[in-house]
Amino acid sequence: MELVADLHVHSRFSRATSGELDLEHLWVWAQRKGIQIVGTGDFTHPGWFAELEQKLAPAEEGLYRLRPELEAALAEQVPPACSGPVRFLLSTEISNIYKRGARTRKVHNLVCLPSLETASALARALARIGNLASDGRPILGLDSRDLLELVLESSARRGLLIPAHIWTPWFSALGSRSGFDSIAECYRDLAPEIVAVETGLSSDPPMNHRLSSLDRYALVSSSDAHSPQKLGREATLFDCELAFDALAQALRTRRGLAGTLEFFPEEGKYHFDGHRTCAVRLAPAESRARAGLCPSCGRLLTLGVMYRVEELADRPEGYRPERAAPFTSLCGLAEVLAEVQGVGAASVSVLRARDLLCARLGPELALLRALPEEELRKAGGPLLAEAIGRMRRGEVETEGGYDGEFGRVHLLRPEERRELAGQSALFAGLPAPRRRRERSAAATA
Repeated sequence: MELVADLHVHSRFSRATSGELDLEHLWVWAQRKGIQIVGTGDFTHPGWFAELEQKLAPAEEGLYRLRPELEAALAEQVPPACSGPVRFLLSTEISNIYKRGARTRKVHNLVCLPSLETASALARALARIGNLASDGRPILGLDSRDLLELVLESSARRGLLIPAHIWTPWFSALGSRSGFDSIAECYRDLAPEIVAVETGLSSDPPMNHRLSSLDRYALVSSSDAHSPQKLGREATLFDCELAFDALAQALRTRRGLAGTLEFFPEEGKYHFDGHRTCAVRLAPAESRARAGLCPSCGRLLTLGVMYRVEELADRPEGYRPERAAPFTSLCGLAEVLAEVQGVGAASVSVLRARDLLCARLGPELALLRALPEEELRKAGGPLLAEAIGRMRRGEVETEGGYDGEFGRVHLLRPEERRELAGQSALFAGLPAPRRRRERSAAATA
């Protein structure tokens, strides 16, 4: 049985997150999205941990469920077509900021543990180092290697530390501004205990395959959601027993790891190089030609994920390791409907259409990935079916993200919507689409 897991999320106790990030909303939205395993996020925060203890009940080994009385009270918020079991796995992101040699390192680490007891033990150890109540994602002056040691000690070596969004320029193990040149360099003698790395929104598996040093790690993806509606924008697929140790073993051995669901990496907010203040976006070759300086103001550019991958890569584009897991690139259903309607993804009409489609056809991820186009056509019209078909085939045009600005993925051209306005159902048939362009600054202008 396929299990969809989104292990990197946050709670309302993290800065710049939605007030709806509580267990109840996570439970509801996990079902609407079609996710079976959700990270709790933020278990180091004392206020959030108290809620976890109060609202969660033990389920399968190492996993938890929302207490039955809470599930019953929330059931009406989930369309019957989307209803399914949801399990919670103890997880948290920790921001490690420390000196190594002559440089300040800033690395975000995702920690997954098998029980509230082990989570409490780790929190007690970390509370001696920094203030855990100041932020759901605590900032600690602790070397990433030493955090890994504490994770292993607190969990009898069952816990997982997964380097988070490893390419992000500012806060990651391989980031251009404050990271290292390899995972082994970051975690030193304990590096063999790292079994997986999180690729992040601005990269996809083919980009990571260009580094032979990453072959030893499973590639995982998560939403890093700051609101419950963003659950599942990236996720990891498992085909194993529903249990913490089974999930961990799948990452260690790759047996039972079924792949990932991905952003189109151009949509991530650090894909290209650039300078947001000057609205400058550049491909790596252009940045190198300008010595990493903004052509408008002369200041340093933020070098994005593509630049950093090319800097460290020892393989050409397109290389695929023998053990590489499959992946699927998706856009969110709201973003697809926004393309179809020619309005913003937060528009009332888009959100209403999304809810109606999921109530009729089932969870969002299943709808996007596998529902036959004929069923999509009957429910939402030919234009919706064509847009999702293009997404599945990778026939998209992109505006790459840079320096903290999310990129955009385009499935339909404005003239196509105008040409089809007023036709039957929502939309009608379309002319043949163009293939996805090569990744370059020209393709994202």
